[in-house]
Amino acid sequence: MTLRFLTAGESHGPALTAIIEGFPAGLALAATDIDVELQRRQSGYGRGGRMKIEQDQVRITAGMIAGQTTGAPLALWIDNRDWANWKDRQVAPWHVPRPGHADLAGSTKYALEDMRWIAERASARETTTRVAVGAVCKKLLCELGVAIGSYVTEIGAVQADIPAAPLSELWASAEASDVRCPDENAAAAMRRHIDEARAQGDSLGGIFVVAATGLPVGLGSHVHWDRRLDGRIAQAIVSIPAIKGVEIGPAFENARLPGTQVHDALYPAADRGIVRRSNRAGGLEGGITNGEPLVVRAAMKPIPTTISPLESVNTVTGEATTTQYQRSDVCALPAACVVAEAMLAWVLADAFSEKFGGDSMTELLRNARVVQRRSG
Repeated sequence: MTLRFLTAGESHGPALTAIIEGFPAGLALAATDIDVELQRRQSGYGRGGRMKIEQDQVRITAGMIAGQTTGAPLALWIDNRDWANWKDRQVAPWHVPRPGHADLAGSTKYALEDMRWIAERASARETTTRVAVGAVCKKLLCELGVAIGSYVTEIGAVQADIPAAPLSELWASAEASDVRCPDENAAAAMRRHIDEARAQGDSLGGIFVVAATGLPVGLGSHVHWDRRLDGRIAQAIVSIPAIKGVEIGPAFENARLPGTQVHDALYPAADRGIVRRSNRAGGLEGGITNGEPLVVRAAMKPIPTTISPLESVNTVTGEATTTQYQRSDVCALPAACVVAEAMLAWVLADAFSEKFGGDSMTELLRNARVVQRRSG
């Protein structure tokens, strides 16, 4: 059996919860391993007032004994501190859908007149639990020699000049930046751009890269459409709120070039058998990892909640109106990077479990014969 997880909870409900099933026994895990990732998600230039209220911390309420997983389902609980400010508040029904949100489509689908109930679950607050789940997966992948990181390449109209450096160095530079950009000059311009958007009552999106190193050859499969790892990764990344596009490697750039300039040539190597001197495939061929770094690029649309009102319709009266501002971020790209790391970690942990199996860490590590060769 491979892995699966479910989350539950609303943006202003009492808590968010997640259950992870299928994790092997014997993984050393502490709440602090997860809290670090939750704090990373809450950081970043351009975040809104909610981040000043929430100080996310997890409670692991099932699936562990004496600091190790037991093979039983893991249960994670994260309190919503803002619930105390909302639980007794009288809130008027929400009848004006915000363009770009799930408000109208969701309320139509579920026949809920008050769109707040759609917004509560569709809120990006739900990604808190995904980051918690991803933190557990990162812990597992670390035991298997896999590292995951991310960095921002564009925010709005500002494009970074990403240096030709190992991924680990780019990740370290991104971690030290409040916009997660390794290019210091571009990072400064990005902050100014965010400030301008805030002053204008607007929001910004952008583009980021999430990648993994240390992967063996053979995760995923070409034999069925739903086993191809590129499809599984794309679905996981695009499932993040506001993510509208994804590519493996420089896919759109590759599409404009002839094949002889795109495909990674193979060369003999005395110590490694066969090597590539480029990675335009982004670490995947035929839906299978090929041992090179796995590189995923994603596009995030501007957050659709803006201070400046957008034209809309009151669904009860049918009259034209404008949206009312709901507390939100100006730019959440740095946070989206962390969520994407979590989702990529989930897909890769599942792929390892699928290929190597194992009900305990001892068995999984033995089956995987941990790859010592590092890429990136």
